[in-house]
Amino acid sequence: MALALLFAVLLGLKVWRDGLKTLHAVTAVGDELGAHWARQVQSATEAQAAQSRPAVAGAAVFATPEQMKDDYLASKEDRRIARLQRRVARRKERGQLQSLRDIKALEDVG
Repeated sequence: MALALLFAVLLGLKVWRDGLKTLHAVTAVGDELGAHWARQVQSATEAQAAQSRPAVAGAAVFATPEQMKDDYLASKEDRRIARLQRRVARRKERGQLQSLRDIKALEDVG
């Protein structure tokens, strides 16, 4: 009887310790993923803040159609270049081949 009780206690301790090891491993992975996600959010926020232009409330009402069209086309080109830079960076990060069209477009831009 005592031997069975000792065996049950030792088995319970082993299960408890293995469970704690697993919990610590899961916590470590969660911390790494949280840090990675925070870096991505921060870089996206910085990129968005760098791209956004200060807009005065109601400025579009008093702007000429030519100014509005120029603003629209300029922001459209900025978005195109930003997409191109993200695509090139993503492919470089993954070790994929780059498109010659993308490389040529980046040379023309910068």
